[in-house]
Amino acid sequence: MDNIKERLDRLKEIIQTVDFLEGKGLSNEVNIRIFCYDPKDEMVVRHFVKQTKEDHTLTCNLIECDLYKIFLSICDQKKITASIPKLEERKGKEFLLKQLRNTANEKDFIEKIQYSPHQFGKDILLLTGVGDVFPFMRVHVLLESLQPHFSDIPILVMYPGVFDGHYLKLFNLLQPNDYYRAFNLI
Repeated sequence: MDNIKERLDRLKEIIQTVDFLEGKGLSNEVNIRIFCYDPKDEMVVRHFVKQTKEDHTLTCNLIECDLYKIFLSICDQKKITASIPKLEERKGKEFLLKQLRNTANEKDFIEKIQYSPHQFGKDILLLTGVGDVFPFMRVHVLLESLQPHFSDIPILVMYPGVFDGHYLKLFNLLQPNDYYRAFNLI
């Protein structure tokens, strides 16, 4: 099934099933699923997410968290957004990246993502913006931290790259990161 539109249609079917929503068939593993796609299909995936969230016939609740928008929100909240370009100019991009990773860390992301109550069997935490937020936040780091806070509902990551069950490789190009707690959805 190589066609992105067919794969997205299949995704829409799967996320509405009781087995997916309740994490059945995972042998007590965490309910984190990765939907991998070719980065060139980013706009198709964004359109799908927007349409699916607006679909009133959907039998589940997609709680979308765009990681890049969250990152920008954290920077705004900490009142550093305006100073970022000057800091990069003065200190260089490596210094800036280190500072931003410390300033907008996984705890900050969790604060922005966390909500309650979760509706078991209904809610899906949908993570988007994975490619946009790179290199400021790496999804494998965030998933490790998120899992305890969302153990009762599925986490679905829209991932522009590949996941072979052991390694996440963003954009099909970058150095793979070891992550074994998720499952490929399709």
